[in-house]
Amino acid sequence: MMTDVVESSGSLARHDRPNETDPTGAATARTGTDDSAAAERIVAIRERIDEIDRTIVALWQERAALSQEVGATRMAAGGTRLVLSREREILERFRQALGADGTQLALLLLRAGRGPL
Repeated sequence: MMTDVVESSGSLARHDRPNETDPTGAATARTGTDDSAAAERIVAIRERIDEIDRTIVALWQERAALSQEVGATRMAAGGTRLVLSREREILERFRQALGADGTQLALLLLRAGRGPL
């Protein structure tokens, strides 16, 4: 079976349908290929991707918590909620390393740590 994922009013819905190219549906549904060697390699690569994703999520959460702590400490000492020069440094660092997508990623990271403006 192949699965279509459709966004509907902000949530994801799954619609299972038979796979036309692979009667068993197993290899093709999971990897997009009937070639067993390629399917094996894809599964191995995806396992590593999943490990990386778990690490990214954990680091994202740690970074957000630390950023929130910095802001709370600064405000408790009578400082400002934000230090815009610091945010500009972070935006520029990510832009230089990753281009336009880096800027978008940095904006998301900053928002996770300080909340929306």
